[in-house]
Amino acid sequence: MQHDQLQGERRDAAGEGPVTAGRPRPRRLRRLLIGGGLAFVLTAGGGAAAYKFGLFSDIGDPMSFEKAKKPVAASAEAVPSGVSLPTGPKASFIRTSRLPDGTQIAKTTLKGPKSGFTGDVWVWVPKEYDDPKYARSAFPVLISLPGGRGYPKNYWGTGPGLGLQQAVADGAKAGKSLPFILVMPVINADTKNHFDGSDIPGQPKMGTWMADDVPDFTRANFRTFTSRDGWAFMGSSSGGFGAFKHVLKHPDRFKAVIASGIDIVPDSPLWKGNRQAMDENNPEKLAARLIAAGGPDVYVNFQIGTAESGRDKAEKFMKEYGRGPVHTRLQVIQDGQHNGKSYVRGMREGSLEWISKVMSAPTPDPGVR
Repeated sequence: MQHDQLQGERRDAAGEGPVTAGRPRPRRLRRLLIGGGLAFVLTAGGGAAAYKFGLFSDIGDPMSFEKAKKPVAASAEAVPSGVSLPTGPKASFIRTSRLPDGTQIAKTTLKGPKSGFTGDVWVWVPKEYDDPKYARSAFPVLISLPGGRGYPKNYWGTGPGLGLQQAVADGAKAGKSLPFILVMPVINADTKNHFDGSDIPGQPKMGTWMADDVPDFTRANFRTFTSRDGWAFMGSSSGGFGAFKHVLKHPDRFKAVIASGIDIVPDSPLWKGNRQAMDENNPEKLAARLIAAGGPDVYVNFQIGTAESGRDKAEKFMKEYGRGPVHTRLQVIQDGQHNGKSYVRGMREGSLEWISKVMSAPTPDPGVR
């Protein structure tokens, strides 16, 4: 599988500096800094600079995505059809980033009950999630997978520098994208191997982690749709392969995928020639099986930049398997390279709007303004 060249994966929104999650500053240290003579900054017109340099940063602090108000009644009759309220148990989140609109990215560590694997998961929710008129509504989920090592970090979640969160926010504001919840787990179990997003015999169950544990975690903590119409994947490179594969393997759970810069067949050396297990995770085999079964319908959006290879593989798959219940589309990114910033540009140029048309949207409460 292609090695990622995600030049922008560790840069800020301007593409110039590193994004760091940071560690919480001891509150005692904050008080000492202010009391020791730095308070003058606030009265000398330098308050903005103080925040810029992180003297009062809350990055690394515990946070919750839940608001104090609970406008949804506790009775089951008050919950609209198709909406799943958070089931618990609640996860403990640490704030890692803020966006200009006030939304936040946070991280938690998830021990997967079904896979047995423990790894970090980052989450971002759009501002619409906290809007009172959507308090009784479910939100669609876009599980976002990185390429490259994909462990111990997910570059989509470690900061907003690649622009994924902002692209969703801007698209929702313009009415071209749904306000997706972004759930961003690690995809590999270590930094030495790639696991094809699969349960490779004798290896950590990374397929179960992503297809079972991560969605279960999301349902435990957020308002989600009960049907597959509210569940989709996106990913780049090796993460795009995993995202693509999961939609074809579990069409009863996931409806659509944006797969960028990907290979089409499993290629991890950890398979060690186990053909039967590989075939169970091969998108070509899975697509053929889905076509033979007559559905359910799935929607696959490939993204390929003109400055990278792989377009021929995507077009070959579309020609051979893009029929019946397998709906395919290709977003060609002019001058796009094998990196996250190019793929986010492709999402802005059409892929987000496309996937939003086949997914369920949150429903505003007509009685709330």
